[in-house]
Amino acid sequence: MGFIKEFKEFAMRGNVMDMAIGVIIGGAFGKIVSSLVDDIIMPLVGKAVGNVDFTGLFVNLSDDKVYASLQEAKDAGASIFAYGQFIQNTVDFLIVAFCIFLLIKGINKLSNLKKKEEEAPAPEAPKGPTQEELLAEIRDLLKQK
Repeated sequence: MGFIKEFKEFAMRGNVMDMAIGVIIGGAFGKIVSSLVDDIIMPLVGKAVGNVDFTGLFVNLSDDKVYASLQEAKDAGASIFAYGQFIQNTVDFLIVAFCIFLLIKGINKLSNLKKKEEEAPAPEAPKGPTQEELLAEIRDLLKQK
């Protein structure tokens, strides 16, 4: 019974829940960024460099036979150096890393703004007379009577 209670306390601890939420949001964000890269950015980059599809770039290492596509070379069992997919994955990584950097930077900026609002000192109440000043005033009033 103690084991279940201990596990429940662990699972419900704030940082574990935050991590779980982060993983879920990160997965969804990763899909969005992957779509951005695959469907929008890479076609534009390919168009800019002459309609090149990076994933199909390769060098045939096995013989003098020429293959029209990467898939044809793979199907023939040729020894190939498929550098295009590596270029694609590298560009994907750089774009995803940059997007995550911008996201974290934005979150930190919002967090810092919130902290500044919380840390802003409350306006000071107008200062009244000190205890000594009040006692002196009472003394002077008593002397006058």
